[in-house]
Amino acid sequence: MIIQALHALLTPVSLFAVFIGTTSGVLVGGMPGLTATMAVALLIPVTFALEPLTGLLLMGGVYCGAMYGGSIPAILLRTPGTPAAVATALEGYPMTQKGQGGLALKVSVVASFTGGVFSTLILLLIAPALAIFALTFGPPEYFLLALLGLAGIVSMADDENRLIKALISGFLGLVLAVVGTDPVSGMLRYTMGITDLFDGISFMPALIGMFSISQMLELTGENEVVSEVSAVKALKREPLPKGIFKPICLGSLIGTVIGILPGEGATIAAFVSYNVARRRSKEPELFGKGSPEGIAAAEAGNNGCVGGSLVPTLTLGIPGNSVAAALLGGLLIHGLVPGPELFTTYGVMTYAFILSLFIANVVFLLLGLFMAPYFARISLTPTSMLIPVVSLFSILGAYAMNNSITDIFIALLFGFGAIILQRTGFSLGALILGLILGPIAETGFAQALIIGHGSYSIFFTRPQSLVLWVIIIILLLSPIIQIYKQSSKKQHADPDTTVKK
Repeated sequence: MIIQALHALLTPVSLFAVFIGTTSGVLVGGMPGLTATMAVALLIPVTFALEPLTGLLLMGGVYCGAMYGGSIPAILLRTPGTPAAVATALEGYPMTQKGQGGLALKVSVVASFTGGVFSTLILLLIAPALAIFALTFGPPEYFLLALLGLAGIVSMADDENRLIKALISGFLGLVLAVVGTDPVSGMLRYTMGITDLFDGISFMPALIGMFSISQMLELTGENEVVSEVSAVKALKREPLPKGIFKPICLGSLIGTVIGILPGEGATIAAFVSYNVARRRSKEPELFGKGSPEGIAAAEAGNNGCVGGSLVPTLTLGIPGNSVAAALLGGLLIHGLVPGPELFTTYGVMTYAFILSLFIANVVFLLLGLFMAPYFARISLTPTSMLIPVVSLFSILGAYAMNNSITDIFIALLFGFGAIILQRTGFSLGALILGLILGPIAETGFAQALIIGHGSYSIFFTRPQSLVLWVIIIILLLSPIIQIYKQSSKKQHADPDTTVKK
């Protein structure tokens, strides 16, 4: 069947569909506000006039390309093209400011390729078994998985003062996540009668405001983004850093596992991969200042979600994330019902689709490696041209999500708020984590208590829950111990300094 699938895939029409889909996905991912979910959903009507396989190849290519494409503006302009690229922006933009934007793009595309290929290989080999594993996760595990992501807030601080501010930022994100409709009772909370807030604060406009609009406001007093122009011009001769392969492998594994869990997303995978890589790094002090390891882990994590999210989608009909849900709609429209028949009766088409994901990853790898030096020159654009263009696309992206004027005001408010938070030393990354993971944690917690008849023991009796608790404790203890040691050293150093004076 694999041979027949290869024959179906290696035709000019099929290969052209993969190429066009992947290239379009990279372009869509590179535009703030135009997410992979939106691209796949808009593509579904186009596939009506195409053969089912050709339509699937187009959608798969867009999915792969968009997950990588989001890292390009995140690195060069601190404007994440997709929510999953937020963690990439934390490390990529500082590298761009140092004239290493092209190197950051190369690290990003290699990590994205590795994560995508690894997850696709897992999808190809053991999809049915992993789908059964995904079903063992219930509301208690989803709550703890959200806590696992929130534990990363602690790792964003390297001293006691920053830890307090990071925790306050995370709490502020959780407070903002409460706005909207209660997931259990259906009651409205803090919506102020605004209809557009009934579903909560839209994440993408908030993201655009905090990272894109705030950055454009910051650049108003600058003539250029990059201070070291010569470093940008010498990018072609710069090799990849040696220490990135361990975080790439780590991110690929974490991204694939989180992608397999229905309802989880690439954003969580990117942040969890990023935080674990930071804890295991030999140079954790470089994180936040432009660490290639951080980019490698985050990009491998969010692209590892591509193949992982398709495991429950193809085998059980349960979408791994919102993009997989749109893809599932495309399958059903063409009469392809997920389940055992998809791998038997329609096996040729299914395996051709899975194999096409390998080709899609190769396409964006070659595109990224070849175009990285040219993409990097975007950072040399004078701010007088850059600010109005990026601001225009940011406003359009915020509006395009829900065709809502309210979302534009949300983006602007978050943009001004982000500047105040940054100037006072608070963490935007921690706030984003709270905003993303708040609804997941709340829903999982409420559903788990309903299942457990109000007993908290449900969070401690299941084997999966116990494993997650152990991981959470390890992630929390490590940075806290490190901060305690640093504060102890400072206390011992101060008396010595006084004596010397």
